[in-house]
Amino acid sequence: MSLLRTALRALAVRDRRYDPLYRRFGRPGGEEWAEMLRERGDFYSMGDHCYIEPYAEIYGHAYIRLGNNVRITPCTLLCHDGSEKMINRARGLRLDSTGKIDIRDNVYIGYHSIILPGVTIGPNAIVSAGSVVRSDVAEGDVVAGVPARRMGRFDLSVELLKARNSAYPWRHLIEQPDGVLDPERLEAELERLRVEYFYGARPDLRGRPGQG
Repeated sequence: MSLLRTALRALAVRDRRYDPLYRRFGRPGGEEWAEMLRERGDFYSMGDHCYIEPYAEIYGHAYIRLGNNVRITPCTLLCHDGSEKMINRARGLRLDSTGKIDIRDNVYIGYHSIILPGVTIGPNAIVSAGSVVRSDVAEGDVVAGVPARRMGRFDLSVELLKARNSAYPWRHLIEQPDGVLDPERLEAELERLRVEYFYGARPDLRGRPGQG
């Protein structure tokens, strides 16, 4: 880790007002960001091997519990329902609308999904991209939609993914032990093989009119 990233991370651990600087100039990955949040003590608790995208929108960290192997993409976790403030003023009341979000072991929260207060997810569950989750996601469920509903089962998703992977010509790269190949070189070779598998050899567009 560079001196700049180290310094920005240390500032963010002490004061979340430095989060934007750490995100912009430190460019932390999801594992690094999750570890910073753990060190800062943001969540009620957090298990091991978590991944949290730095641009995930999380409101109410103290009411969130994360298990092991939780992956959070750029999505939204809401532990507060701000409508009570409007209701309180409109009706002269003093009400609260706060709920926990309890994410158990081995859970994936997909891109641009929204998790509402009072929800428990998993273990062994997948929230598909774009879902709005307003009720509990049972163990082993795959949910999708608005509102999110069960669309499949975790174990079946694993078997389908394994079957698709058996045909991929880049299996030998994925199966390499960590550290054998340089990450940048590995990613470039994976992209080349995937593009050829999906479309065939990539055409050379350099020099053609309208191609810049």
